[in-house]
This record gives sequence, structure tokens and C-alpha cells, in this order.
Amino acid sequence: MTTLILDNGAYQAKIGRSTSEKPNCFPNCIMKAKSERRKQFIGSQIDDCKDLSSLYYVLPFQKGYLVNWDVQRQVWDYVFGKDVMNVDFSDTSIVITEPYFNFVSIQEAMNEIFFEEYKFDAILRTNAGSLSSYKRLHDDKEDKCCLVVDSGYSFTHIAPYYGKKKIKHAVRRINVGGKLLTNHLKEIISYRQLHVMDETYVVNQVKEDVSFVSLQFNKDMEIARLKYPDNTIIRDYVLPDFSQIKRGYVKEPSTSTKSHEQIVKMNNERFTTPEVLFHPSDIAIREMGVSEAIVDSISATPEEMHPHLYNNIVLTGGNTLFPGFRERVERDVRSMAPQEYHVNVFLPKNPVEYAWHGGKCISKSDEFSSKMCVSKKEYEESGQSICTDKFDI
Repeated sequence: MTTLILDNGAYQAKIGRSTSEKPNCFPNCIMKAKSERRKQFIGSQIDDCKDLSSLYYVLPFQKGYLVNWDVQRQVWDYVFGKDVMNVDFSDTSIVITEPYFNFVSIQEAMNEIFFEEYKFDAILRTNAGSLSSYKRLHDDKEDKCCLVVDSGYSFTHIAPYYGKKKIKHAVRRINVGGKLLTNHLKEIISYRQLHVMDETYVVNQVKEDVSFVSLQFNKDMEIARLKYPDNTIIRDYVLPDFSQIKRGYVKEPSTSTKSHEQIVKMNNERFTTPEVLFHPSDIAIREMGVSEAIVDSISATPEEMHPHLYNNIVLTGGNTLFPGFRERVERDVRSMAPQEYHVNVFLPKNPVEYAWHGGKCISKSDEFSSKMCVSKKEYEESGQSICTDKFDI
């Protein structure tokens, strides 16, 4: 029996067989370019697009939940098809992720699609955070508890785990993710320098290339007010023109600008954008920041678990790739945690793929087929109720 692991993120989906070393990562959306309106690009087909300016997305997810089934089905058809995974459904079981506290109607629709349309032999629906915790506790067998911080495209979730069970009443959500940060940066650049409201794809690259999390916010703000060369933060970002420059890049402000280069100066935007994760109130979102939410989540668990959770905080998701993110979380949590507890924050080598590797570990466990999955035969006999009983979303 082949097992397929699909970490179905709102921005990027990660898929691969349990025998693969790495997953195949692709954008979980349909993209259309201004220059080629009639043609749509799914997944890795975007590499064939010559002009990525004013690229716009048709997303299956809105506000973190799967709502556009037509788009999602097209993406899955492409990925499961001959060009990518070439799946033999009748001989394949699948592990698929979904958000915490997913709506029952969405869960039931997923069961129907995977069992009745694709006809997979067995499925396991779970949260990405549950796969990450399984991977962490599998690798570090001494620990029984961990706290997963999953900062993705739509949300940031903080979820404490005891063994394989999540402590549901202690799960915290912050409505800040990569999408909001990119949109925020678009508005700042458009207001201060250049109209880029249609350039989501390019601004997302700018965010990924130049942003960092500040460890001394007020001091960095003072440096950003100075002129170059005393200002060590400012950078020039060369925007792509898709003829001579295919992808934007960062350069020092001291180097001369060529005639065909269009420059955006990135100064305090470099660290004020990711700062929204730690202080959502900066842009009028009345919620806790990541570090506060971690402490609040731990305080909602039984007291005997507190030292273990503080000692095993796991960071996953694309936003944790910002330089300084791990150090900032560790410093902030240390300042709020009781003095007698040791604070340890673990950032995997590739936090985006960490949940997928957790799925790979689960698929090789002894109880995977017998206890965790729902088979097609069981679904046909018992219907939706067996999925509701077995899957802990």
C-alpha cells in the first residue's frame, strides 16, 4: 500500500509519497497573468509564465478555510494526475491536513471527495500542528510534551500537545499570517514610494528577501532615521522588469543604479512588517502577539506541564523563516515566563516542510492503518460518523 502525504496549506501545498526524501512544494492556487489572461497556471506551471507582473491569484482558501472547491479540485486533479504524482487511488492511502477547528461542513465535503470521487483506499485527516508535534516527539523521545507555533499564510496557531493529544481549550489563534504581512507591505510601499497594489507576487518576494525580526525595535527605529552610511538598515531592492531582470534582488545603497533598474528603498519597512506578528495592535488588530499567546496558551494547561512546554517550543510555518524570529520568541517568552523554568525554542531546518515529515513518520507507525485511518470499506459501512469519531480536528 502506498501512502501519500498532502500538507494542504492555504498558500503552499506540500505533497509526496512516504518513501520520498522531500515533498513536492507548489502554490495551492490558480494563477493568471495580465499578459496571458486566457491561460491559467496551476502549481509548478507558473515556471512557464514569462511575465509575472500583475499576477493575480484565484485561491481555494479564504481566511484560512477551504471555501472554493472548484479551484481546489483543479489543483488536486493536476497534482494527483500523470504530470506530477500519477496516483493509483485504489492502492493508495492519504494523510491530509486541515486547519484547527475546521467547519463540519468542510470536513464532510473532504470525506466525500476523497472517498467517493477520488476513491482513495484510506484517509487520515489531521492538523498540520499534530503532525509537527508527532515529528518532534518522535525525534526527541525523552519529551512527552511540546508546544507547536504554526505561523502560516492565514493564521498563527499556538497549540500545546501532551503525547499525541492536543489540549483543545489551550489552543490560541492570532489572525495574522503571511498574507496580511504582504498586503500591509504593499500599502506601505504604495503610500511612500511606488504604486504596487497589483503586484502581490513581487511584493511577497520583496518581503521574503529583505524582512527581519528586530530584537531591539526602538534602537532600530533610531538607526532607520539616520542617513546612509550611518543607517545600516536601509537597502535598495531592484524590482524585476521580466525582460532583463527575471527576479528582484537586494543591493547596497552605495552601488550605482543602472538605467533599466527600478529601485524601491527598504528602510524601517524591513522590520516593522514582521513586527505585526508580535504587536498586532500596531495596525489596529486587537489581539495578542505571538510571544504573549505562547505564555497564555501554556498558562491554560495543567501546571505540571508548564516546565515541559516552556522547554519544548517548536516553530513551524513560513513566517518563522524571518531572520531573528526564533531569537525574538525566545527572548520575549523568557522575559514573561517564571524564572525557575528553562525556555527552549526549536526551529527546524525547514519549518515549511516540517509537518510533511511528521506525516511521513506517522505513515510508518504500527498503528497507522489499524487505528488512525478510516478505510473506504469502513466509510461505506458507517458513513460520515466514523470519520467524526476517529479524526481529532
